[in-house]
Amino acid sequence: MLSSYRAVFAAPGSAKFSAAGFLGRLLQGMLIVGVVAMVSQATGRYGLAGALAATVALSVAVCSPQIARLVDRHGQRRVLRPAMLVSVTGVAGLTLAVRQDAPDWLLFVFAAASGCAPGVGAMVRARWAAIYDGEPRLLHSAFALESVVDEINYMVGPVLSIWLCTVWFPEAGPVVAAGFLLAGVLWLSSQHATEPAPHPRGQHAGGSALRTPGLWLLAAVYVFTGSIFGSVDVVTVAFAEEEGHKSVAGLMLAVYAMGSVLAGVVYGLLHVSAPLPRRWLVGICAMALSMIPLQLAGNLPWMAVALFIAGLTVAPTMVTTVGLVERLVPRASLTEGMTWLSTGLSVGIALGSAVAGWGVDTFGAGQAYRVPGAAGALAAVVAFLGYRRLRPRTSGGVHERADGADDEERTDVA
Repeated sequence: MLSSYRAVFAAPGSAKFSAAGFLGRLLQGMLIVGVVAMVSQATGRYGLAGALAATVALSVAVCSPQIARLVDRHGQRRVLRPAMLVSVTGVAGLTLAVRQDAPDWLLFVFAAASGCAPGVGAMVRARWAAIYDGEPRLLHSAFALESVVDEINYMVGPVLSIWLCTVWFPEAGPVVAAGFLLAGVLWLSSQHATEPAPHPRGQHAGGSALRTPGLWLLAAVYVFTGSIFGSVDVVTVAFAEEEGHKSVAGLMLAVYAMGSVLAGVVYGLLHVSAPLPRRWLVGICAMALSMIPLQLAGNLPWMAVALFIAGLTVAPTMVTTVGLVERLVPRASLTEGMTWLSTGLSVGIALGSAVAGWGVDTFGAGQAYRVPGAAGALAAVVAFLGYRRLRPRTSGGVHERADGADDEERTDVA
């Protein structure tokens, strides 16, 4: 049953760069919730904590596509390390500023620098796409595997970050997260054999990946998807504190990610024949509906059940979205195209974190779960109105990829 995943790792060097990507991506699962836990514990201000988390996410949204575009042109090894050093410096400054009770404006400056981190997940997926170009079943399993890795990061990261912040010292979560980014990027960028070939400026005749039809829609829907994630993180931390068990918040978020991990593993073994746009729309709508039980759960055990059910909808939808980008975006801009998804997600996390922080301060944690509910509904509406734009152009009845490959050869890509 797991032969698909064993076949994926048959490629030389694949296990090493996937492991390096896992290490580098722990920052994603740890930093946002770590900032919320650190600032709320040190100052007691959830509004400030949510705003700083939003600043980090917005910085990621602004910086990541530019970093990815440079990677497409100059290669991973020349770009990743400088970008990583900026982010690590920002995290260090933010933690010191919190400890020294610095002015709020200085916290926001360092939070913005913290977000200048490279999108490690996009770098790893670009390596898989280069290795398994023309092998849709293996690429499907590889992308599913990476979505599972993402969810494991989000399962382990919040638990570890909140535990470090509450048991060790308030700044411990972000500090350790920056250490993981440092180690992961250094390891990944040292693996030259599997690095995709760069595409110099002259090969980017089409300009930005955003000119690809359909990518704007995927990124826009990911804004609302990110709002779900950002608001669930903030509200769950506050909900656990209201229930008198703040340290359990990480475990609650881990249950959310665990549901996604299990769904992602199963989905990676399947080869569904339904068109990708239709699968994507169904997934987005399922995520929206899964937000309803969160608004009804009144205690921690029932909230854990609701979070697990909601998590089941995440990874399959993410795998399908990445598959659409791989199919639509030209190879020379693939890293940038995948990073625009992360950008939409980061913008959404920023908005969701900020609105959820305000909602917690104003109405309490239980009522604040309406924020991810509203974000899910908006994601479904936008997806429903625009998903037909994801159909590739046709020529002679055969669907075509943006980079020239036809859809008949890739019906199993997800």
